[in-house]
Amino acid sequence: MEKDERFKQAEFGAIVGIVGNIILAIVKAVIGYIGNSKALLADAVHSASDVIGSLAVLFGLRAAKQPPDEDHPYGHGKAESISAIIVAVLLFIVGLEIAISSIKAFSQELEPPKGITIFAVVLSIVVKEGMFQYKFRLGKRVNSDAIIANAYEHRSDVFSSIAALIGICAAIIGGKLGIDWLVYADPIAGLVVSLLVVKMAWNIGAEAIHATLDHVLHEEDVIPLREAVLQVDGVKK
Repeated sequence: MEKDERFKQAEFGAIVGIVGNIILAIVKAVIGYIGNSKALLADAVHSASDVIGSLAVLFGLRAAKQPPDEDHPYGHGKAESISAIIVAVLLFIVGLEIAISSIKAFSQELEPPKGITIFAVVLSIVVKEGMFQYKFRLGKRVNSDAIIANAYEHRSDVFSSIAALIGICAAIIGGKLGIDWLVYADPIAGLVVSLLVVKMAWNIGAEAIHATLDHVLHEEDVIPLREAVLQVDGVKK
């Protein structure tokens, strides 16, 4: 695949992420407010934060597309890895926010949400999983760390929505049957998801930092390469 075509597809993927997340954030925020669901409102914030991640990817890709200049004689390719680091930081922050919000919920009196909130969460899960599959395959095809990192950001939103769905269903059932403790399935699930999000952010950030730095091979990794090169005719030590 030619470089221009690679960037064109990657940029389109980033734009799809921006538009999709804006629409989902608005839908979940409105229905969450009307349907009295704190879990859905928190999930809407998560989707809104994904917009920032997609914007970071878009700007990073455009910076990487710029040709070499005096200040950057080797080009701007590392901009993609830097944007992936930004996405990882955003994921880490969102994970901590979910954890804090979940812990605070244990000390609050929660009202069961309305049934319409289930529709919004299920829609979010389907759309975000579709966006993950699209972005992940696109990132592999165009060899973009930033797009792949952004894909996992969509997957983290799927986990967040699943946690919201569990909490909403438990709260509705608890409200119908008069079982108050079922409402607390929401913050418990939210806390578990927050740990998954933080772990995912750590992995993405570590890989992006490794790609950004000028990495040097260890001696044990160099030895087999050196031996292979020395076997070529005309090569001397």
